[in-house]
Amino acid sequence: MSSHTGKAFFISALLACGTAYGHDAPSGWTYPWSCCSNQDCHEVQESSIKEGPSGYELVTTGEIIPYGDKRIKDSPDGRFHACQQAGDFDKGRVLCLFIPPRGA
Repeated sequence: MSSHTGKAFFISALLACGTAYGHDAPSGWTYPWSCCSNQDCHEVQESSIKEGPSGYELVTTGEIIPYGDKRIKDSPDGRFHACQQAGDFDKGRVLCLFIPPRGA
């Protein structure tokens, strides 16, 4: 197979797969692929997130995600969700943090 034919086959295979989607949250919405790589997200109990003066703290890791950080996303189901590197919920760095709507 020539390199041109190989490239065409690869592109055709990608198109046949359609859009890449992530996996679903328990409530049914789909985590974005850019956050989860199809494995890294999970719902988080509200008690596992602390809101402090510097931002949101994930209690399990102690990581603080500053308010306004691009990793903070709106939660479509009104619950907290975290996407963490390699799906490691005890140590993984936060890739995306989905936050329910806050009071005005």
